[in-house]
Amino acid sequence: MAGQGADNDFPREIEMFGWNKRPLLLAAWVAGTCFAGLAHAADVKVMLSGDSEVPPVKTAAMGEGMITIADDGTVSGSVSTKGIEGTMAHIHMAAPGKNGPVIVKLNKDGNTFKVPAGSKLDAEQLKAFKAGELYVNVHSADNKGGEIRGQLK
Repeated sequence: MAGQGADNDFPREIEMFGWNKRPLLLAAWVAGTCFAGLAHAADVKVMLSGDSEVPPVKTAAMGEGMITIADDGTVSGSVSTKGIEGTMAHIHMAAPGKNGPVIVKLNKDGNTFKVPAGSKLDAEQLKAFKAGELYVNVHSADNKGGEIRGQLK
């Protein structure tokens, strides 16, 4: 009889429709299993300034953008700059206050630098991203090591 015994915790409305909880639980498990492998993206708004450079750079230049990093390491997005004639830009791997190697070269399009299609982080780089240890750096003729920087966190 509905609502008695071990089924007391199962919603009475479901039982009134004649639904059995086993198929519903199976359907929920299948849906969860199928969609668990889909990548979820982290959209990171990044603000770039000379103060974030290592060592800090005195400049009026600034930048901002959105970088998206999916769970599988796929990277996309762009940063735009003001007050700087950027010569190149990259995503680097290092904690705040430290400099690190280039891991993704960005393509220049006017005052915007875009992540190339198909860019992907490896497992070590993805782990560094999750720890807040990736940054975007825009270089200029006056500051070849980088004029403005923003940590991806």
